[in-house]
Amino acid sequence: MSADLSAEDLSGRIFAGQDLAGIDLSGKSLRNAHLARANLARADLRGADFEGADLSGASLAGAQLNGANFSWAILAGADLRDAQIGDAVFVGADLSGANVEGVDLGGADLTGAAR
Repeated sequence: MSADLSAEDLSGRIFAGQDLAGIDLSGKSLRNAHLARANLARADLRGADFEGADLSGASLAGAQLNGANFSWAILAGADLRDAQIGDAVFVGADLSGANVEGVDLGGADLTGAAR
């Protein structure tokens, strides 16, 4: 992968289809970023801000999403199997067709989310 991910603000950047498995993006801003079909499996995304981001068809299997903000994000068809999502926010997010097998949705804010 050749993309520079060292900046704190990655808002609006395009990472569609990229292999970012296991990467540490904790605390980063990825508002309105394009991550469709990206591989974020086992990534550390704790406290990251994905508000309005497109993660359709992305793999977040086994990722750490605790405290992340996915408000108004598109996660249609995303793979969230076994992801840790405690205290994550999915207000108004599109989770239609997302695979949430093995995910404890109890601590997440799913207000207005489409599932």
